Amino acid sequence: MKLLPTTLPGVVLVEPAVFGDDRGWFCESFNEARFNEALDDIGLPPAPRFVQDNHSSSKAGVLRGLHYQLPPQPQGKLVRVVQGAAWDVAVDIRAGSATFGQWFGAELNADNKRQLWIPAGFAHGFVALQDDTHFLYKTTDVWSKACERAIRWDDPAIAIAWPIPAGVAAPLVAPKDAAAPLLADAELPAA
Repeated sequence: MKLLPTTLPGVVLVEPAVFGDDRGWFCESFNEARFNEALDDIGLPPAPRFVQDNHSSSKAGVLRGLHYQLPPQPQGKLVRVVQGAAWDVAVDIRAGSATFGQWFGAELNADNKRQLWIPAGFAHGFVALQDDTHFLYKTTDVWSKACERAIRWDDPAIAIAWPIPAGVAAPLVAPKDAAAPLLADAELPAA
């Protein structure tokens, strides 16, 4: 596997080694020892243990996010798309960070097999670029309603350039995400 640092310190794109022949292909989607060794090779701490896997399916234009959890149950996420395509985004919400309020986005799709590692301290969201997009999440803590928070996906202070699929007039957003506060008003993790 190859880890590619992004513009947000700690957030990395993961490119698995893919072995293909006339039968199809194989890749190791996760190996804890190799993942943590690769993080160490680029000067990052090991990831906490993953304790929960999630799987969502979305039609083109569905936008989920920007989500995060506060302590005592913050979540790091290792995410990937196994069917379809999504534009995946991480936003730095670490108070005092030099990149606070900045975002990084990348396309994850079934063909490129890329993953994105988003440690705790970042909000996460994505927009499905194709119908029947299947998104897998490995998380470092379980979901907690008491710790769950969100930031508005269209906060002008963050100004994410969401690509909206052709034929979709506006993103389809859950009511709780549409009502989420702006970054300036959000409850954030302590520095």
